[in-house]
Amino acid sequence: MTQPLGLYVHIPWCVRKCPYCDFNSHEAQHFPEREYVQRLIQDLEDDLQRAEGRKISSMFFGGGTPSLFSATSIATVITSARELYGLVPDAEITLEANPGTADAANFLGYRKAGVNRLSIGVQSFSDQSLSELGRIHSAGEAHAAIQMARKCGFSNINVDLMHGLPGQTVTAGLNDLQRAIAYNAEHISWYQLTIEPNTHFYSKPPQLPAESNLEEIQLRGHELLVSAGYQHYEVSAYGHADHRGHHNLNYWRFGDYLGIGAGAHGKTTHQTLGTQERYWRRRQPAEYLDQGKDTVAGSRHLSEDELMEEYLMNALRQRDGFSLKQFERATGLQASSLQRRLAELVDQGLLCEENNHIACTAVGWQFLDSVLTALLTEENQ
Repeated sequence: MTQPLGLYVHIPWCVRKCPYCDFNSHEAQHFPEREYVQRLIQDLEDDLQRAEGRKISSMFFGGGTPSLFSATSIATVITSARELYGLVPDAEITLEANPGTADAANFLGYRKAGVNRLSIGVQSFSDQSLSELGRIHSAGEAHAAIQMARKCGFSNINVDLMHGLPGQTVTAGLNDLQRAIAYNAEHISWYQLTIEPNTHFYSKPPQLPAESNLEEIQLRGHELLVSAGYQHYEVSAYGHADHRGHHNLNYWRFGDYLGIGAGAHGKTTHQTLGTQERYWRRRQPAEYLDQGKDTVAGSRHLSEDELMEEYLMNALRQRDGFSLKQFERATGLQASSLQRRLAELVDQGLLCEENNHIACTAVGWQFLDSVLTALLTEENQ
């Protein structure tokens, strides 16, 4: 079976670096947009052999802040991808937008260019929380961005929200969700703030809510979303039945994807050889834009241990889990090497198995890291 092929497009600039952000993003008031788009197109041309004739099933413009780029630039990239690779019918094309850079003319232009899913980085509807997070937008601008997206014709909107914010109460955490639900957002990405290395919060940690408050926000927030008709299909993803995020689902199902732009990663399967390769681009925009250098900084073929780890890490994030046949088809490995350890975790109530299909139980999902450690430590001994 041929692996589906996604395309990730990284836009590395933002107005201001958030203190919790560990993504490849760089503050800039001015940036070489035209030259960068030309380099993106060159990446598309160079990656043609990786596609092995496959059309693109989804595109995702991430960052940084993709909504800093003009609709003309976004249209140029989409058009080039369509002309070089082709797009499958109804291909999902997502663009991340910061409410602080939302512009009606650009939103209309993105829609006309082919963007059919907007992911709005709200994070919170509380001005106090937004200030604590170092966001450049206000709660009012967050509301305005969602309303603007609707007026511009977007019928597939993801609202990005965080919980467990500095000083956040249970009531405040639930209030953020209630406001997103009131807009009838087709999809809500809801994840807990974590303090990552190489961030400002790591060197100067904020005061986060007590563990008991975090647990209550998580439990009551989940109940609120489910009661509003959202399906909890991945650890941090809630969507209506027909609005799951197809691009991210491709990651979680271990599909292939091209990565273009500064610091972007890609993973492709060589259909004939059956091997899988991961590659990555130069992180610094100046180096990426240097015409004297290849934009690819490195690549490697995934070992059996890496295939096992990456597949399980992604598959068990999903509510639906995976079948043993899916595991073998995606990795080229034998499922028999997993079965004894899977059976032990089923006996412990952390996994459930039915007709050779494996998924985390509710308890197992809460302790996913421990489940993965148990599986991988055993298999790598």
